[in-house]
Amino acid sequence: MKLVVQRVKSTRLEVDGTLISEIGKGLAVYVGVGVGDKEAEADRLAEKLVKLRIFEDENGKMNLSVKDVGGEILSISQFTLYADVSHGNRPGFSGAERPERANQLYEYFSKKVAEQGVTVKKGVFGADMQILQHNDGPVTIIYDGV
Repeated sequence: MKLVVQRVKSTRLEVDGTLISEIGKGLAVYVGVGVGDKEAEADRLAEKLVKLRIFEDENGKMNLSVKDVGGEILSISQFTLYADVSHGNRPGFSGAERPERANQLYEYFSKKVAEQGVTVKKGVFGADMQILQHNDGPVTIIYDGV
């Protein structure tokens, strides 16, 4: 699995002009599922995500997690995190898991994050989503194969 985690002041996700999910302060998390990924990896990433200390404390140091600051998480499926551009200019996606299995693991991951006491909102798997994001920092963390 791959995650791209961005600290945000707000994020709004729409499909076909309809608001699907919206969060205030928190994390926009783009989730890619690769061929052969398992629940154990989703478990580890969910735990690491909730404990990730990228919010500033009273001294301006990144010492607080999304849970510490009462933030929310917007979990967004994104198979394009597995794009392979090593051959030519058109990306290949053979490293991305089949949609049915990818959706199962994406849903599982989102549920595991929520079980740790953080509000999780989601996008729509496989949809053409429009995302308006107000990044904070910016702070972007990439988890790849943790």
